[in-house]
Amino acid sequence: MSEIVETEAGDARITWHEAKRARLVLAAGHGAGGGIEARDLEALAAALPAHGVTVALVEQPWRVAGKKVAPAPKTLDTGWRGVWPALAGPGLPVISAGRSAGARVACRTAAELGAHAVLALSFPLHPPGKPEKSRAEELLGAGVPTLVVQGGNDPFGRPAEFPQGAYDLVEVPYGDHGFAVPKRAEITQERALEILTGAVRQWVASLG
Repeated sequence: MSEIVETEAGDARITWHEAKRARLVLAAGHGAGGGIEARDLEALAAALPAHGVTVALVEQPWRVAGKKVAPAPKTLDTGWRGVWPALAGPGLPVISAGRSAGARVACRTAAELGAHAVLALSFPLHPPGKPEKSRAEELLGAGVPTLVVQGGNDPFGRPAEFPQGAYDLVEVPYGDHGFAVPKRAEITQERALEILTGAVRQWVASLG
């Protein structure tokens, strides 16, 4: 089921994957280079409802409008704030999640929106090849329980590059920024996504 939600940044779209006896909502935004068809978002939407977690995949207004380039971070935050009342509508705790640029949005807005926790998929710690341009402050400033799931070969930040902090980090071996693994890797693509969804499931269960 999908619904259009008006925001100050334009119309956003939420696609709901509902759990029968939901105890949490995991709301996930996409990155700057793609939409909710990303493999990690689709994997979570398929795996989590059976475990009592309703997954809400959120398309930012720029994607709904058919634009090719994401707007400034401030505008992304405005769009996310605008959909939050609809995400909180079921009356359940909401985990603010996102991949890449969407993970940054989730971290920046979590405290003010009252998010239960943050799930950061492929957090872009820095632009590729520019480790000096760190965005660690956004991650460290989330202010709520946070899980980072990062590909072992992510050019936007490999797991070993992440600073110490009050968050959990799970590595998906061989994964790139989109959690794709090369054919020569010791794990299959399917296994890589199982590692991702399994880690998220365990973490969600630990939140209480």
